[in-house]
Amino acid sequence: MAGKVTDFNIAEVIKTLKKVTKEFRKPGLMLIGKHNDPFMVLISCIISLRTRDEITETASARLFSLAKTPAELLKLTHANIVKAIYPAAFFRNKTKSIIEICEILEKKYAGIVPDKLEELLKLKGVGRKTANLTLTIGHNKPGICVDIHVHRISNRWGYVKTKTPDETEMVLRKVLPKRFWKRYNELLVSFGQNLCKPISPFCSSCPLEAQCLKVGVEKHR
Repeated sequence: MAGKVTDFNIAEVIKTLKKVTKEFRKPGLMLIGKHNDPFMVLISCIISLRTRDEITETASARLFSLAKTPAELLKLTHANIVKAIYPAAFFRNKTKSIIEICEILEKKYAGIVPDKLEELLKLKGVGRKTANLTLTIGHNKPGICVDIHVHRISNRWGYVKTKTPDETEMVLRKVLPKRFWKRYNELLVSFGQNLCKPISPFCSSCPLEAQCLKVGVEKHR
């Protein structure tokens, strides 16, 4: 049965992660989120899907140099947006989604990005990962964003036992103390990109090695 499977001391783990990731480069969306603009975070999240951080950052910067609000963006041509976000993966489909999101924001929300999960999920192309990131980074509100790193590492530790990212989010909402929700994604993404790699993680230099069950780890360094 899916759920929490160990008496994992998550408070100590979070404390350790804050120390160990301090010197790592922040994930791309965290850098974009420093502007505290929910619209910029939302659109950058759309651009980021299946796209490397460096490309997301440069593509977002190009787009936001042309338009920073839904109304301004709707004045751009389809070709303008495509050119700005290229070479993000699926850039043509993302351009269509971005335009549709801006149209809905203008018509239904007076150009303001909603701060409720249920409303964000109604927007074209917005899944739970994007909606939660928009809440936590853009609106500074509690949310649990589960991407491949959060799903993999939470299961690798033995903190949860789940099969999909959405299932992981639901379990984390029950077991993860709410005070950790906003930073959980940032910390685990940074940790996963630098130490707890998908294949052959650096277990020998990991400060959490003794607490980790290494679920699914076939070899490590």
